[in-house]
Amino acid sequence: MKAVVIENYGSKEELKEVEVAMPKAGAGQVVIEMKATSINPIDWKLREGYLKQMMDWPFPIILGWDAAGVISEVGEDVTDWKIGDKVFARPETTRFGTYAEYALIDAPLLAKIPDNVSFDEAASIPLAGLTAWQALFDHANLQAGEKVLIHAGAGGVGTLAIQLAKNAGAYVITTASKKNAAFLKELGADEVIDYKTTNFAEVLTDIDVVFDTMGGDIQKDSFRVLKDNTGRLISIVGAPDEELAKAKNVVAKSIWLAPSGEQLQAFAELMTAGKVKAVVGATFPFSAKGVYDAHALSETHHAKGKIVISF
Repeated sequence: MKAVVIENYGSKEELKEVEVAMPKAGAGQVVIEMKATSINPIDWKLREGYLKQMMDWPFPIILGWDAAGVISEVGEDVTDWKIGDKVFARPETTRFGTYAEYALIDAPLLAKIPDNVSFDEAASIPLAGLTAWQALFDHANLQAGEKVLIHAGAGGVGTLAIQLAKNAGAYVITTASKKNAAFLKELGADEVIDYKTTNFAEVLTDIDVVFDTMGGDIQKDSFRVLKDNTGRLISIVGAPDEELAKAKNVVAKSIWLAPSGEQLQAFAELMTAGKVKAVVGATFPFSAKGVYDAHALSETHHAKGKIVISF
């Protein structure tokens, strides 16, 4: 089968199209014929070698950790799924990712693609959607009526986090450029702060939850807007400053996503009901050049919604 791999760490030039062996379903696993995958910052961070201490894998490495497709093989002990089922998943993080024509996935990580959702839309959801879900609900315990600040609302994680938070009954504030303000209000944002003209830390107070997707000074400034004693800051980009957290007596932590078919199925039900929608900002074909161009767009940090690779 065809796959796009890296054989060394480095720039986008390292992305190569090669033939690799077809995966074979073991007990509790399925093989899916890929119809779409999507790009996440972890893809190019790993490609550049930033994560090699955490994931010390031999080459070649197939990047990609979003899958949408059709089951082509079912392993032993798999009773909930059959050949031909349309599914999506955030597979375990291994060196056999989803930039390939077929992908091997543990059956408990699968969810059914809703009838009203395309393969491209389904592929945009797993990693970003589960990240938003776990940050807001598993870690921040966001409640109806609370105020949440979601940084970088127009990005892949942000667009989904806004919808999830609004659906849960929260008051949603986000930072974005002015050109995306109307779009983000359509998704459910109650307030959009133009980060180019306004420092959010000077206009906000008493925020219950901050969802940090930016890190650095933005993460530090986020402590200023949190409610003393009860505020929660959840970051997906770096460990928060323990001293700042202690000074305000707030919860502040960095999280790493845990793949979950159950949560993805709950997400699918929200999509079926029209309460959450996928936001696909750009689509590229499955090829070395398509993946190269998709990485280039992701690296700008200015992509709207998710970047999808279509097979």
